[in-house]
Amino acid sequence: MENFIFQNTTKLIFGKNTVKTIGKELSKHGIKKVLMVYGGGSVFKNGVFDTISKSLIENNIKYTELSNIKANPVISKVYEGIELFRKENADAVLAVGGGSVIDTSKAIAAGLGYNGDVWDLYENKAAVKTEIPVFTVLTISATGSEMNGNSVITNEKKKWSVSSPQLFPKFSIVDPSVQFSLPLNQSVNGAVDTMSHVFELYFDRTEENEVMDEYSEGLIRTVMKNIQIVIKNPEDYNARANLALCATLALNNSNGMGRQGGDWATHNLEHSLSAFYDIAHGAGLAIMFPAWMKYVYRENIKKWVRFSEKIFGVNYGSEEEKAIKGIELLKEFYKKTGAPVSLREVGIPEEDLEKLSENALLRGPFGNMKKLDKDDVLKIYKIAY
Repeated sequence: MENFIFQNTTKLIFGKNTVKTIGKELSKHGIKKVLMVYGGGSVFKNGVFDTISKSLIENNIKYTELSNIKANPVISKVYEGIELFRKENADAVLAVGGGSVIDTSKAIAAGLGYNGDVWDLYENKAAVKTEIPVFTVLTISATGSEMNGNSVITNEKKKWSVSSPQLFPKFSIVDPSVQFSLPLNQSVNGAVDTMSHVFELYFDRTEENEVMDEYSEGLIRTVMKNIQIVIKNPEDYNARANLALCATLALNNSNGMGRQGGDWATHNLEHSLSAFYDIAHGAGLAIMFPAWMKYVYRENIKKWVRFSEKIFGVNYGSEEEKAIKGIELLKEFYKKTGAPVSLREVGIPEEDLEKLSENALLRGPFGNMKKLDKDDVLKIYKIAY
């Protein structure tokens, strides 16, 4: 186990009927006016917008709105939000939605504390320095952005991220019942995204970290069990609650204690897909993770043997056979949930794989389990095809 420091400053408010507490909670922070950021019409269909607006009015908090945040959020909406925040003299950003909305809100807050182009922060040309608080009401559990300092934004085929302790939301409200009305594919994509975050921290080179391995495996099994329940019954509250909490825990830093930071190669591979083709992030991860696993598993075969044994109960064959079987069973599980498992399924032309490889490596070789160059990346895309 590696040395580590764990700190998470976000207050998590979790459970039924918690959305209506938003006004009271904001008042505790002295907030008088918020820029409310949200996506499309789902916040109106599930009643979240009405609940929030009523609570804000009751607590004498004004709000202005930035809407139409898309699934793969773009820099133009960040610029729009920064301008609107300043024009309206708001004093906080309130994200109402999933990871894309929260990431946009964090980017707005970061941009408000920087004199130059906010994109500089995503290109690592400057550090985040902001005093603008971000608060969230989560409506889709997937990215874990409600309890971390990460933000991912797309700018001209560059889907890049920034991370800072200053971007942790002050508090996040998570009511699993507002997710009852989510389209099935969004629920599945959220489950895949959650599992991927666990994988990225689970599959690294850290030795002898039993407590974290057990923690990760518990999260994986819980997601797999409960997404199957939600597929059959979207309004099963306990299943939704388990999925929501797993998504938060997967990427709130608790899953990375004593590890080497994990391996985020698959996220880089997927970001090129959604930057060019605007496919759902979870769908892209369902395609790319088994392909990446198949390419790198020999770098730490014992970890993949453990994965096969602990997640799928594979207790036969050689180490090689066990490792491969676990990867195959993961792919079969994704198929069972309706997630895509090949680039062909989502309409990506085979002749574009070279272009995707070049885009993925704009910042150079990446990977912890195995350092990937252009040849490696192209081979993984071919496996995924």
